[in-house]
Order: sequence, then C-alpha cells, then structure tokens
Amino acid sequence: MDKKNTIQENTTQENYFISPVWLNYKPEWVAHLNKTSDIHIKKARKLNKEIIKKTKDFGLTHHSGELQSDPEFKTLLDYAVKESWRFLKHQGFDLTNYAPVVNDMWVQEASKNGGGHHDTHIHQNNHVSGFYFLKSSMKTSQPVFHDPRPAAMMSKLPLRTNIEKDELPLGIRQVTPHPNPGAVIIFNSYMPHQYTVDPGIEPFRFIHWNIEAVRKEIINVQN
Repeated sequence: MDKKNTIQENTTQENYFISPVWLNYKPEWVAHLNKTSDIHIKKARKLNKEIIKKTKDFGLTHHSGELQSDPEFKTLLDYAVKESWRFLKHQGFDLTNYAPVVNDMWVQEASKNGGGHHDTHIHQNNHVSGFYFLKSSMKTSQPVFHDPRPAAMMSKLPLRTNIEKDELPLGIRQVTPHPNPGAVIIFNSYMPHQYTVDPGIEPFRFIHWNIEAVRKEIINVQN
C-alpha cells in the first residue's frame, strides 16, 4: 500500500480523471526566438495597421501566420512534438497506429497599450496544446486554466483560506501559473483556458501550438 495515498487506517485515496499539465523551462531559446519572431509580429501589426490606428493599439492581440515551415522555429517545433507525444503516452494512450500532426503554431503579442486578452476557450480537433513564453512577467497578462469537468461546477464550495502558495488542492477550480520568459506549458487541448487582460506595462509575447494524433493510414492516404 502506498502510504502517500493513505488517508487513515483502512482508507486509501485514488485520484480519478486527473488533468495533467506539464511545466518546463527552456531559457536558452528566448533571445533567438524573440529576434526571429520580431519579423512575424511586424507583419501582423502591418496587417492590423488600420485597427491599430483606430484603437490606439489597445485591446488587441497580434497573431502571426503559421510557423511550422519556418526553419528558425524548428528546434522548438521538434521539442513541442516530442514532448507532446510523450505527454500523451504518459496518460496511458496507445499511439502505435498514430502519428503527430502539428495543426497550428504561431506567435502572438498583446497590444502595446494594454487591453489584450483571450476569453475562456479550448482548442477543438486537437489533442495537445502548448505555450512557450518569450516576453512575460508578473506585470503582463497571465494564463488561467479552468477545471475541464463541467459536472464539477455543481459543487461551488469555498476553498479553505490557509492554502499554501504552491499547493493545488483537489477541489481547486482554476489555476494561474506565472510564467517567466523561457517557460513551457503543455496541456490537453480540451482544458479550458484564458488570458487575463494585459495592463500594457511590459511587452507580452508567446508562441502557441496545437498537435493532433492522427491515424497513420489517414496520413498515408493524404500523402
């Protein structure tokens, strides 16, 4: 018997339907990817120049096009695919007859004058999503993850007030990581998440990807 799961004599705990989130830190890529992504953000801002002028660059997020074919992002792309695949295997999925397909990869930056945000959403038709942060701090927008179990919202009980800073009680309904540049977050694409309103104090930029596990015979037919 695992003592860590022992609640009291003759009572053990098993955690069903856990929602894993993987965190890592790769600061060695930040400088290069910031410089490389500058080009893509400038293109995005150019496309949005009329609305930027109208809004005084407030309340927007500027998205690049797809980055999968840009060789400057290959190291990150290969890492994202490898870790996302490992993430799925860790959850017990049999991927023998599947192969990873990167459906999306882009860089985005919040408006210089603040207000940029994303409401709660999921990434449909994907299995794993991830973030790599290039410009972020406690003074920028923050990702917020929400409990993906709709039925769990039936019990909106208050959490105790003496929760430790790094503690994640089983009853928690949302989690807000505070990523620094170089932080990686990998999660199941079904997990609802949002980005808080950026105050416009410091630049906020990150790369996002979505990966789908596709049956190999489908990929072979398409090729």
